[in-house]
Amino acid sequence: MNAPSFSFDAPLLARARAQSRQSQRSLVDELHALSGLEARQIVRQLAEPFGLTVMETVEMFGQQPAFDLLPLAQALARQCALLRDAGGALTGVIADPFDLDLQSWLQARAGSTAANPLHLRLALAGDIQAYLGKQEESARAVDTLGGEGASEARRDGKTATVLSFASVSEAASPAVKVVNSTLYDALKAGASDIHLESTAGGLAVKYRVDGVLDHAATVGGIELAEHIISRLKVLAELDIAERRVPQDGSFRVEAGGRDIDLRVSIMPSIHGEDAVIRILDKRAMIEAYGSLTLEALGFDAPSLVTLRQLAQEAYGMLLVTGPTGSGKTTTLYAALTEIHNGREKIITIEDPVEYQLPGILQIPVNEKKGLTFAKGLRSILRHDPDKIMVGEIRDRETAEIAVQSALTGHLVLTTVHANNVFDVFGRFTHMGIDPYAFVSALNGIWAQRLIRMNCPHCATPYEPDAAELASAHLERNEVIDYLFMRGVGCGDCRGTGYKGRRSIAEILTLNDEIRELIVDKQPIRRIKAAAAANGTRSLRLAALDLVKRGATTIEEIRRVTLHA
Repeated sequence: MNAPSFSFDAPLLARARAQSRQSQRSLVDELHALSGLEARQIVRQLAEPFGLTVMETVEMFGQQPAFDLLPLAQALARQCALLRDAGGALTGVIADPFDLDLQSWLQARAGSTAANPLHLRLALAGDIQAYLGKQEESARAVDTLGGEGASEARRDGKTATVLSFASVSEAASPAVKVVNSTLYDALKAGASDIHLESTAGGLAVKYRVDGVLDHAATVGGIELAEHIISRLKVLAELDIAERRVPQDGSFRVEAGGRDIDLRVSIMPSIHGEDAVIRILDKRAMIEAYGSLTLEALGFDAPSLVTLRQLAQEAYGMLLVTGPTGSGKTTTLYAALTEIHNGREKIITIEDPVEYQLPGILQIPVNEKKGLTFAKGLRSILRHDPDKIMVGEIRDRETAEIAVQSALTGHLVLTTVHANNVFDVFGRFTHMGIDPYAFVSALNGIWAQRLIRMNCPHCATPYEPDAAELASAHLERNEVIDYLFMRGVGCGDCRGTGYKGRRSIAEILTLNDEIRELIVDKQPIRRIKAAAAANGTRSLRLAALDLVKRGATTIEEIRRVTLHA
């Protein structure tokens, strides 16, 4: 075989290989740092001289792992994979074509012979890692290849489960193994919720990542499924004997040196009991948003100007609305952080306190002790506040006190559940709030959504067909200047095509005309027309701006904003 010929010069290649051995980073990463070339271009240039072809992530995720020949633990350790296609043919995937020892070892694992050699493909190390990581999520919960053991520690009088890197086999029982490894995997994936759904044959494990549920694992066996739910009940200090009514509780874990609060909801179902675990990782929020400014949330410039104006009013009410998980509380936290100057008293009442704001008095709701939003808000008013944040308006009493607070010289920032800015009026009318008092107190309504962004590493241009455009109520002549992009899936986005989310907003600032229309109970179409004339832009139009720039997809705006 002739020596391979590369487009890289020999000194550069030698330097990259030497640095790769020293730094434990991949050869492609080192070549990227030294040459500035795009990683996928480097992989193609490395593959060709060796007669290898490149395996893209979307193709890799479409094949099954051959863990019977190459166990997951060994694949993770050596950063390679054996894959089976639909016809049963094996393919070996490697990241470094110079590692001949790895190639020989992989061929031996696959039972490769001269008559039937193993077909080798080259891929990005990050893509291989993402593929194995995806398989690991499923295997951790049901395998004994590796995982997270747990110990227990006490802090502030509370017992916390400490997740540390250890073998799952060290755990006391299979149920403990599954629970510990599932918690660890969810944290690693950046999930906001874990869903454990009972089925006729066991348990389905799903993670909510970037607002979308993703199937992670299937646990076989009804008895094991029941033990897993019981383990969660024990951790959350719930009644393990009660299986007929819903139960709610909480517990804490420590992982990576940080405390993470977990809220548990147990619900009876036809196959047993389902559990949902909400992950409240305060440290992750701090790391994600830094100083928690409004710019960090990704709003467009005109929306930021309007929000800052509403948040800096001397008195009145600013309502933030949207469905659960749309980032309402985070937006209010960012606004409070910006307006806090040390010269005014700011008090919040929340359920729970998700982010600690220095210099601001934050009160957690405790309904078991009788501290509700309404009672807490009454007490806050006797504490000489200038600005008040109410975590959520849920009932008439809280709404009435919030409105009166805004009318008596306080700035009230709060949230309410509604689909858009106009649905808020119906919510307060349904709660029995006097329309005149409500609109007199109200400065503005801010509706928002979190929308997934295309992965910057694998997004490619494409042309949507007529059916896709029609599904978003778009005509071909309306999208002439659009740059349509979508992610094909890669290691950075875990094969989803999306990476990260940003906020979009619909803002209604009230003027005298809009207030009169609301008090007179005019049709909503007249209120919408007046709002549009006053500068209100719908959530859907804000999302379409992102599609136009290639930042997200038609599919995503249809999922998030079609009926908004």
